[in-house]
Amino acid sequence: MKRTLRTWLSGLFLLVLSLPAWASIQATLDRDRVQLGEIVTLNIRIQGAITPQPVDMAELAPDFDVVNSSAHASLTVVNGHPEAALMIGLVLKPKHAGDLTIPALRVGGLFTSPISLEVDEPDPVAAPNNRKNVYLEASVEPAKGYVGQQLQYVLRLYFATSLSAGALDDPQADGASFQRLGNDLNYETDQGGRHYHVIERRYALVPQRAGKLVIPPVQFQGESVDMNDPDTFFPNSQPVAASTPSVTVNVQGVPANADKQTWLPVRDLKLTAEGLPDGGDMHVGQPLNLTMLLQATGASYDSLPAPSLPPIDGANVYPDKPLNGTRSDGTSLVGRRQQSFAIIPSRPGTLVIPEITVHWWNVITGQPEVARLPERRFTVLPAVGQPAAASSVRSTAPVPVAVDKTASPATGVPWRWIALASLALWLLSVLVWWLRRRAVASEAGTRTNKALATPRQLRAAFIATAQGGDATKQAHALMAWAKAERPALQNLGDLADELGSAEQREAIAALQRRRYAAHGTTGSAAGLAACFSGGFVWKTLAPPSSTNGLPSLYPFDVHGDDKRPSPQD
Repeated sequence: MKRTLRTWLSGLFLLVLSLPAWASIQATLDRDRVQLGEIVTLNIRIQGAITPQPVDMAELAPDFDVVNSSAHASLTVVNGHPEAALMIGLVLKPKHAGDLTIPALRVGGLFTSPISLEVDEPDPVAAPNNRKNVYLEASVEPAKGYVGQQLQYVLRLYFATSLSAGALDDPQADGASFQRLGNDLNYETDQGGRHYHVIERRYALVPQRAGKLVIPPVQFQGESVDMNDPDTFFPNSQPVAASTPSVTVNVQGVPANADKQTWLPVRDLKLTAEGLPDGGDMHVGQPLNLTMLLQATGASYDSLPAPSLPPIDGANVYPDKPLNGTRSDGTSLVGRRQQSFAIIPSRPGTLVIPEITVHWWNVITGQPEVARLPERRFTVLPAVGQPAAASSVRSTAPVPVAVDKTASPATGVPWRWIALASLALWLLSVLVWWLRRRAVASEAGTRTNKALATPRQLRAAFIATAQGGDATKQAHALMAWAKAERPALQNLGDLADELGSAEQREAIAALQRRRYAAHGTTGSAAGLAACFSGGFVWKTLAPPSSTNGLPSLYPFDVHGDDKRPSPQD
């Protein structure tokens, strides 16, 4: 038990040490508009930090009271890399009405960006509601938007009595979709001289067509009890009900200066790539591992185009399984698509990875923008051990020497012995060159095998080996990849027994026949790389789905049609 605990703590310590030294900070409000007397939560997220950080709150004193504070750290592992995040929550109560600014706050060694907050005077029109023990409010933030833009539908349940039970309906509307954003907020406020508890619930609202969108009333049904009734030991419950008014939203169509074929209205979008070397030469068969990440604030992942590469001249491209997901930051959906590729050069020359672009619409500035990955070029040399040109071999041959046939054979060294000695020296130099080439190739292969530690890299090495004709090397590379995923496998027979794909089992049988054929280990391997390019199809796992399809870059109907295509992932 002690050894297990010690091993676990050591692993956690090493994981923390492997975290990146840099950290980024982002501050958001759960609401950008409140009434005087209400509270608001400032959420500070520090990406890359795991230990609590002090917050300098002196700058908040002129405009806000700090009612409460909390901190929560998380540590996750994504694609083999640790990711840490620290979330700090500050519950603030404005001291006066107006357009207030939450200033830049110092958190450890980082600074947040200033945030605007609109604080209104208490609404006198809401006075009739304030005479009720329970009432509901609904609003859309912002009050108007574009088709396909993620808005916020906000429900607030006010109650000045004790509720023993209750059920709040979810909003529904023809021509729009709703999705919960985070957890419910609980706070207190004063309205019309009464003290209320408030439960606030937020939804991501996405209009699917342009025009006027009407959201019907939302209902609340519950039971209240009077805990101050002195006449009964068990107080009686009374049914209570409340409903919101209908809410109307004006939905704008696609602007004239936007690309209607790639309409993607979001608050922010980032397209990044990692894994490619900064420069230098590479060799035929040496894999490049490229990982593309597309992340947008204000959209779910199934609204984003899948990262993809076009056919690349002089290389084979093998996509890995995608990593997709959607999270909520409290006010917006954050969609993320991650796709990795193994790019294996197939011939010497210049390898060009073309520029990748994603067009999107910035709903904050109201302008079109383009995210880009620049074009990358690499020089591809012949495979290790392969001579660059035949001329380099011919240059090692001895230069013929003119012989004067009139010279007397009795004087000097006989020319025949000179020719034989030159031939022997040339043969010896060729033998030494051949032995050195085999040693270099063997050493390079050993270094490559030692460097391939992950299933993805071993898979890329097998795909590269499968392009050739050496059945023995192909069998070894295939087993190395398989044992990285299932260490219990001992040979190709065990591997075939564990596979659920008849096509892959037949490919292994064909490889065995070529491997043990008489007089040679080379032969046709047509289809071997393609058969395993999607990974192993294990009996205990479902076959992986295709990841080559591109979802629609324009999933919203701007002409009034209410049908929305289903996501392809």
